[in-house]
Amino acid sequence: MTYLNDLVDDLHNQFGEIVQNRRYLHQHPELSFEEKETPQFIATHLREYDIEVQENIGGRGVVGIIHGEHPGKTIALRADFDALPIHDQKDVPYKSTVSGIMHACGHDGHTASLLAVSKVLQKHKEYLHGTVKVIFQHAEEKPPGGAKFMIEDGVLNDVDYVFGAHLATEFPIGKLATRAGASMASVDAFKVTILGKGGHGARPHETKDSIVAITQLVQQLQQIVSRRINPTEAAVVTVGSIHAGNAFNVIADTAELEGTVRALNKDVRVQIEEEIRAILEGLKIANHVDYDLEYLHGYPVLINPEKETRLVENLIKKQFGQDSFIHKQAVLGAEDFAYYLQKRPGAYFHVGAHNDDPATQFPHHHPNFDFDEKALLNIGVTFLSIINHYLIDIEK
Repeated sequence: MTYLNDLVDDLHNQFGEIVQNRRYLHQHPELSFEEKETPQFIATHLREYDIEVQENIGGRGVVGIIHGEHPGKTIALRADFDALPIHDQKDVPYKSTVSGIMHACGHDGHTASLLAVSKVLQKHKEYLHGTVKVIFQHAEEKPPGGAKFMIEDGVLNDVDYVFGAHLATEFPIGKLATRAGASMASVDAFKVTILGKGGHGARPHETKDSIVAITQLVQQLQQIVSRRINPTEAAVVTVGSIHAGNAFNVIADTAELEGTVRALNKDVRVQIEEEIRAILEGLKIANHVDYDLEYLHGYPVLINPEKETRLVENLIKKQFGQDSFIHKQAVLGAEDFAYYLQKRPGAYFHVGAHNDDPATQFPHHHPNFDFDEKALLNIGVTFLSIINHYLIDIEK
């Protein structure tokens, strides 16, 4: 534990810099696949720490490589850095300076924490029996996501294990959570355009009413999970947007809706898509309309391997205490960290981030989202514990 204590003490001494970096990133958010300044910010800091840097990985990703002074495995740690198209409504000095864009999910904190971990590990590289690859990933929020492209660009080619973390304002500060197996859902998106025949509102018999058809579609989509999917399986079909018509007395020529499909089982994921396509064929016949379907296959189910997840659980309990750990329930939110775990063993864990202040208790993707910044130390300490297990305290 001696070496790990040194690393943890060093990390705590950097708390001021962690907060400073997080707040700078919070003030300067960038949307998925549009990140320009953020990757430069990350690369500049890594170079200041004398860390080898690789830029433009998979598009806008940044990788730092920390070479230990002894041979061994390669462990990857990942943080994301994109923001969301949400207007920041917080009244704080570090409020977003970009109208309509904010870090409403904690990615600014993930990046600030991993930067500090990188600095600590580089400073103490003589402890390392192996290599640490720090992956700073763009575009987690928007499918097809940045992870897929970074992996295709070879970011995991020499990696033995990969680990990631996410802040969680649903849990209090000091609590950390993970689960083995299916932990987060797959995510797909669909857009349906009903192609009817418009006309006068007083002469419906001369038309093919796209609005009537699309309202029927909404109702039938909601019956997929309730009547076609095994009740023991978790899944959801949500329609988030409908657009049709522009006058009270005109039957619309076309109508359009968009929605998302989530599932924790890949077979259920396939079944839901098949059901949507079947419903549309029936709707076409029943309403004398045609349709256009755009179906985007997004992130797969995030499946945490049993062995590595139990390791993270034990490290959390050892470092923070037995009561600090929560067995997380599976959720239907999605994460493109799933792609990394399809290629390499590892684990994804969540770190409690709210305190007694109501300002830290808003849900993710809320315009008032914020968190207790001490949670960034808990991310860092867990990452350092993982590195200690694989690359430092290896005589066990």
